[in-house]
Amino acid sequence: MVVPSLRSALILLVLIAIVPLQAASVSKQQAETFSRKVALIQRQADATARPGTVRTALSEDELNSWFAYQALPLLPSGVTQPKITIVGEGRVMGQATVDLDAVAKTRSSGGTLDPWSYLGGRVPVNVVGVLHTRDGMGRFELQNADIAGVPVPKPLLQQLLSHYSRTDAHPAGVSLDDAFALPAKIRQIEVGQGQAVVIQ
Repeated sequence: MVVPSLRSALILLVLIAIVPLQAASVSKQQAETFSRKVALIQRQADATARPGTVRTALSEDELNSWFAYQALPLLPSGVTQPKITIVGEGRVMGQATVDLDAVAKTRSSGGTLDPWSYLGGRVPVNVVGVLHTRDGMGRFELQNADIAGVPVPKPLLQQLLSHYSRTDAHPAGVSLDDAFALPAKIRQIEVGQGQAVVIQ
C-alpha cells in the first residue's frame, strides 16, 4: 500500500516528468521489485538511522514496469501509459497519454484565440525538465513540453497539470513552480543515468 504523500509524489512525477522509452525492459518482476523498494523506503522512514545515510536505488526499468503493471489505480482518470526516461544529472524525460477533452470542457472559453478550443482527444504529452531535491524538499524545473509533437507554453501545461492533480484538499491542483515536501523522510533524490537513488 502506498501512503498518501508518496502516492501524491508519484502522481506528480508522472504528470511533470511525463519521451518514449528505447530498449526498456518492462516486466512484472521489475514492477514487484519497485513495489518492494517503495515499501522498504516507507519502513526506513520510521527507522532511527542518521538522516542522509540510507540509500535506495530505483531503476528506470523498475519504475516503468510499476507504471505498466501496478500504477493504474493511482493514476488520475484520463492519464494512461506513463513512461519515464531518467537521463542523469537531475534531468528526466517522459510521456503519458492524456485525455484532453475533459480539460477542454472546463477550460475552453469558446473564443477563436483560446487554444483549448482546438485541443481534444487522447494525445501524448511529453515533458522534459530537471528535478532538484535537497533537505527534504523538491522542485521541478521545466525545460520544454509538447502535446502530440507541438510545443506548448508553460501556462497551457500548467492548466493541464492543475486539472489532473486537483483533489478535495487541493482544489487548484499542483503548481509547476511550487517546491514540494519529499515523502517518507527522503532528504534527497540523486538522478543518475537510468536510475534514481533515494537518500533518507
